[in-house]
Amino acid sequence: MADGGGGGGGGGGDEPEELSDKQKAEIAKWFLANAPAGEIQYVAKDVRSILGDDKIYEMAAAEAFPLHNKAHLLALEMPDRSGDVLITTYGELDKINYFDPRTAQVATVDHVKQVCTNVRPANDDELPSPYIEDFRSTLDAELSKYVGETYPKGVCAVYCVSGKDAEGPGADFEFVVVISAVKHSPQNFCNGIWQSIWNIEFKDDLQFVEIKGKIQVGAHYFEEGNVQLDAKLECKDSTIFQSPEDSAVSITNIVRHHETEYLASLEASYVNLPDTTFKDLRRKLPVTRTLFPWQNTMQFSLTRDITKEMGIGK
Repeated sequence: MADGGGGGGGGGGDEPEELSDKQKAEIAKWFLANAPAGEIQYVAKDVRSILGDDKIYEMAAAEAFPLHNKAHLLALEMPDRSGDVLITTYGELDKINYFDPRTAQVATVDHVKQVCTNVRPANDDELPSPYIEDFRSTLDAELSKYVGETYPKGVCAVYCVSGKDAEGPGADFEFVVVISAVKHSPQNFCNGIWQSIWNIEFKDDLQFVEIKGKIQVGAHYFEEGNVQLDAKLECKDSTIFQSPEDSAVSITNIVRHHETEYLASLEASYVNLPDTTFKDLRRKLPVTRTLFPWQNTMQFSLTRDITKEMGIGK
């Protein structure tokens, strides 16, 4: 009886152990942080229901939503309707406060609800010098026209990430341009996002501007299935260091050129999908390296056996 009891205990030991609250929170965090663009609230509803524990859900959401919002360059309308603030690492002052360079305001956000709850004027130490602001605001105005013409729901911002205190010529400085555009249509089972980040280094001693861009396009189609697109491109370019107005026009033209060219290449590749990529996903020949002879199946023993058993051809 003792041995039997030991065997029963061993069987019970094979059962999977219950996950700890921390493990459950980590799993929930992963699902939330990796939700497709525009769908985290739907994922959150399901995750909360599966967990059945508000405390664990809130623990996961508090960490996952900020990561997701920054990764997707979320744009939130400010309460005073003065514009949208982008949730990016470039404007992040702390966990809930984000600087909007266009309106010179700091927005307080609720990451989980994805809303902007308050705004205040930026402090002097949060703002660039008048010399840098001249270059920044002129470029921002030029890019805003481009984004407004190109993207139905596009938002852009120009941040000074280096050299913001320069008072005049003779100093290097760097901007980061962020462009975010979304197309959410969950009722039609599809969502999409375009985001590009451009690092622009003004090198005064060389009278040279170096431009590096990263473009990422995402789409999710989920009508009776689950198909996701994640396309990326990195590119480089340059121009000469000019006046704020001429620099703005030149940089915007470079951004327009690369983004237009990339979009055209994406469109061309998807037009050719049926004749190229999809066909390449299939084996052109079976393992025997011989096409199946549909016109003469009698050479196969299975066909002969079936014919014989059914008395066909007699």
